Amino acid sequence: MTGPHGGSTEENMLSRSPTAGATLVATVCGIALVAQVQAGADNVAFPENYAKGVKWLVVDKADTKQVHELFATPEAIAAAGKDQPMPNGTVFMVVRHAAQLDAQGNPVKGADGRLVKGEVLGFNAMEKRNGWGSEYPDTLRNGEWEYRAFMADKKPNESV
Repeated sequence: MTGPHGGSTEENMLSRSPTAGATLVATVCGIALVAQVQAGADNVAFPENYAKGVKWLVVDKADTKQVHELFATPEAIAAAGKDQPMPNGTVFMVVRHAAQLDAQGNPVKGADGRLVKGEVLGFNAMEKRNGWGSEYPDTLRNGEWEYRAFMADKKPNESV
């Protein structure tokens, strides 16, 4: 399948620069996971070892009073650094935290100017495996990626 800028969809998921890579994956994790297609979501189990990966981005979301932490498998970070496709087994995880609030209900900022994270609200996972996604039409397929949302207790969020 050809992406919007030529090349395959997989090639277009490569990191052309650290900022471009961060923006691309944050967009994919933040949007595609919310609008997941249910056909293969049950393929994605909760990735218990996500925190042993690389925390490569933290996003303060003052408008929704949340802090999102993005983790990736070390192999994914290495592949992105070499401008290579994401390897089989790549997992991206978004951990969604409530921001701590002051007495007026405004997000609290730490000494570093960043929002202070509070309780975990949920998780969004994106995983790549050989052959995944083949049941989708080309108009919906995103390479060999599947997506799943999880609640704070790590159980699948079937309402998404």
